[in-house]
Amino acid sequence: MTIQTGSDTQGETQGTTVTVSQVVSKSLKETWKLIVSKEGNEALLGKGGIIGDKGDEWHSEEGTFGVIRSYHPLEQIRFYWYAAEGAPKTVVEVVLSADGEGTLITISHQRVPAYFDQTKLANRWQAAIDNIVAL
Repeated sequence: MTIQTGSDTQGETQGTTVTVSQVVSKSLKETWKLIVSKEGNEALLGKGGIIGDKGDEWHSEEGTFGVIRSYHPLEQIRFYWYAAEGAPKTVVEVVLSADGEGTLITISHQRVPAYFDQTKLANRWQAAIDNIVAL
């Protein structure tokens, strides 16, 4: 798990990036299949959250919501993530890559405001990976 802070070209803070990654013992195809299942969708987005096509909105029963921004089978999903109504827009990117016979899953939560609990977010995304692996 890493927590990084970035800034834009004018030196203004873009926010923090929280990244978690883990190599899992499942193949890339198996891992992707789990992520796009109903249970995998909910592991990432929260109960009731459904990953659709680019531009589709999603809502979870937890109150988080957003829009799917990018969907590339077997490679990557990117979505806007709002913690609650009125919260700032952040971006979550899930990237898969083959790692030997397993798969490296990397989740990066970008544009995280400084006042967000970054450790809590990192734990949330690690739990998402753990839940996907347990499926």
